[in-house]
Amino acid sequence: MAAQDLIQDDGDVCIHVEANVTTADPPSLSPGGLPNGTADANANTVKTGENDKEESKICCFLKEKRLVQTLSNRLQQQCNYVKIAEDHGKSLPTEWWKTGVAFLYAVFNLFFTTVVITVVHERVPDKSLNPPLPDKFFDYIDRVPWAFTVTEVNGLILVALWTVQWIFLKHKAIVGRRCFFLIGTLYMYRCVTMYVTTLPVPGKHMVCAPKLNNDSSGKIWRILRLISGGGLSMTGTHLMCGDFLYSGHTVMLTLSYLFIREYSPLWMWWYRWACWFLSASGVVCILLGHEHYSVDVVVAYYITTRLFWWYHTMANTHSLRRDPNCLLSRTWWNPLFNFLERNVQSVVPIEFSWPINLPSSCRQRYKMVELGRDE
Repeated sequence: MAAQDLIQDDGDVCIHVEANVTTADPPSLSPGGLPNGTADANANTVKTGENDKEESKICCFLKEKRLVQTLSNRLQQQCNYVKIAEDHGKSLPTEWWKTGVAFLYAVFNLFFTTVVITVVHERVPDKSLNPPLPDKFFDYIDRVPWAFTVTEVNGLILVALWTVQWIFLKHKAIVGRRCFFLIGTLYMYRCVTMYVTTLPVPGKHMVCAPKLNNDSSGKIWRILRLISGGGLSMTGTHLMCGDFLYSGHTVMLTLSYLFIREYSPLWMWWYRWACWFLSASGVVCILLGHEHYSVDVVVAYYITTRLFWWYHTMANTHSLRRDPNCLLSRTWWNPLFNFLERNVQSVVPIEFSWPINLPSSCRQRYKMVELGRDE
């Protein structure tokens, strides 16, 4: 008899027995007509039963061993998760003071934008003498008077949604300084483009405030009035012309959506699509209202998206920061980037937390809910 045991993969044990019996002579019959090998057959049956019991014991042992190994692996994974979470928290310091610096940077550039708008307004060509520039979109689509109001309403909704989302982010200090830096940089670029090239009004419907020439006090009051109204036409405080290249409304619509999408979980796809619709429809309504040339919107979209993607590529890919061949490190804002992101040594996870400290009992229940959700 030749026996061979084959153990299949991962704990599924199968005992395969092959028996080859070779006899020289045929079995002789007993007087009762039974073969002489009946006793041997009974013995073999007993041995087979014993072998089955041994095999079942081996199977049970291997199953228990597999169960213990599985529990050990799960425990090791949990320990590794806790260790990674602790290291992860250490690699994402808050540094609110840097967020404050970025906030001041954004406020300064927004204020400087109102100053440049006031200066450029004095140079805008008279629309009675200089007609609007040719624009293909305006050639095919007539002006819709209420469209620009939709743009500003959509922009306010997106900014409000992003503000609420940012408040509930766990790492709001890091995300906040990224947002403030991008806002400040984009509006600084806008100051440059508005000042170097002054375009005529895109439509005869636009009402521009009279020019003040050398009236400095009047210009200061206009700056304060523009700031008080948030630069919105629907508040009746923005009656100055010249801030066309590029579109500030497109910047805010696009940037709000990009931050909402970047720092929202994948399962909130419906939220992302709703914000995309608000942003896209708001941009289209800018053109429907003939408040900006098509090139104003295109340039604003291009600069906003590229600056956002370049910054977050550098922030999320840490090997690029130390790579001498990375051309993104040659940007003029790279020193500011290193200042803001120096101590952020990992990708910022999308995690939410309550903006205020909860009582200990509530925190314990919240942790239990989060633990159950992870499992």
